[in-house]
Amino acid sequence: MSDSAPPRALHNQPPDPHPRAPRHAPPPLAWDCHMHLFGPATQFQFEAHSPYTSDDALAEDYLRMQDTLGLARGVVVSAGGYGRNYRHLQWVLERFGKRLRGIILPPVDFRQDEIAPLQALGVRGIRMFAGPAGHEWSHLPTIEPRLAQLVCDAGWHVQYQSLVHGHLMHVADQLLALPNRIVLDHFGAFDATLGLEQPAFTTVLRMLDTGRVWVKLSAPMRSTREEFPYAAMQPFAQALVRHAPERMLWGSDWPHVQLNDRLMPNDGDLVDLLAQWIPDEATRRRVLQENPRPLYE
Repeated sequence: MSDSAPPRALHNQPPDPHPRAPRHAPPPLAWDCHMHLFGPATQFQFEAHSPYTSDDALAEDYLRMQDTLGLARGVVVSAGGYGRNYRHLQWVLERFGKRLRGIILPPVDFRQDEIAPLQALGVRGIRMFAGPAGHEWSHLPTIEPRLAQLVCDAGWHVQYQSLVHGHLMHVADQLLALPNRIVLDHFGAFDATLGLEQPAFTTVLRMLDTGRVWVKLSAPMRSTREEFPYAAMQPFAQALVRHAPERMLWGSDWPHVQLNDRLMPNDGDLVDLLAQWIPDEATRRRVLQENPRPLYE
């Protein structure tokens, strides 16, 4: 193998094939604001630099799970495993766009004339990443003002994932300089062992104070090495909800990629975990039903 060859990709363990109905049913028209789809593998190949591959995780599989969980709408996030090619997401939305919306990972030469057809299919934003050079995802887009400005007039937001715990505090001002609304994936990505006063978490609160930032209460296992119910994350979830309940979102993160060394959660348990974090039913309805509308409808 040459020095320039990509590392061998790990194959994701599959999601729990038996999601259970949650004890705390979501409200009508509830949204899952973060999930990924893969396949059919015969039509869509993972890109060469992807650190993982996956069995098919098809829209039909996901929608059956949604029905079990009592969810109504979902946001398909272009998986990093497909790189900057949004052809798979486009194919999915052409078939299931009544229930699904999309976030693309745009190519570097993304053009103005691509926006309207994607908007009609249900695309509502673009992904950006940031992390240090040499990270497994360092080939993916960092913060790109040209792309953000290009899609701003369409009302698309920038969905940002911090690839390394705490990296958000180094790029927060760059994100806030963009003209778009900003959605932070997976709590904003910090190390839960460092507590509520850590700079990475106070950066998230500072960004929320602008009124232009939303946070996804998703993938708690990515900020702690604990297994379900990820107890260390409860104080952070509760602090975020107290700080800006009107700009909290929830996402399943199905099919939970890159959890090969972890216990796979049941998706019904994850819905009930939100009820543990947010006991107040009216606030939970706000997070699941009302907050997503300005971003995805």
